[in-house]
Amino acid sequence: MTEEPGRKSGEILLIRKPRGWTSFDVVRKVRNVLGVRKAGHAGTLDPLATGLLVVGTDSCTKDLGRFLELEKEYVVRMRLGGRTASLDADTPVTEVLPVPDLSREEVTRVLGRFIGDQLQVPPMYSAVKVKGTRLYKRARRGEEVDRPPRCVTIHSIDLVDVALPEMTLDVVCSKGTYIRSLVDDIGKALGTAAYVTALERKRIGTYSLDDALSLDELPGRSGDRGRA
Repeated sequence: MTEEPGRKSGEILLIRKPRGWTSFDVVRKVRNVLGVRKAGHAGTLDPLATGLLVVGTDSCTKDLGRFLELEKEYVVRMRLGGRTASLDADTPVTEVLPVPDLSREEVTRVLGRFIGDQLQVPPMYSAVKVKGTRLYKRARRGEEVDRPPRCVTIHSIDLVDVALPEMTLDVVCSKGTYIRSLVDDIGKALGTAAYVTALERKRIGTYSLDDALSLDELPGRSGDRGRA
């Protein structure tokens, strides 16, 4: 079928990514279910993470860049007293430290230090390229390399729950922010170590996880739900 002038052949979809799937797994599923030639996503979520993933198909893959610039909101569950190579629960704990007896007020004060612009070092387990090689490939070989810090902005951090050694935070941040690195830095500031045990992306700009489709809903979708 010939595409009409000015009309795009693809669409932008809001997808609810399940835990254990890579972002590419989701893109491949969308491509196969919808029978489209091309698909891509805006903003990688780690396999451990769940939540909102924006997927573009066919000619709309060209529009994905605008979503990368938008602020993001996450809910993260973190565990104090341990550190892992990936900074999350996908790799074994390699260091164990005592957890201080922290009050909610003490934790809130420390979190306040992280609001605003700051330099953040990307984790070794990330897709950032250094000298042409993605960091996670070097990490899997047991390598550790210098990573240039990046300027990110943390707009807000709300303490949702404290049940030591675990805490839950709601974080609103700029593009390029690694929540795993933020959690690692917060753990150090609290006088211990910390890693991510669960992470959900709730929002990208004005686009909400509440409006996203699960992968099971893709074949029978109707109306505007799940479309950006």
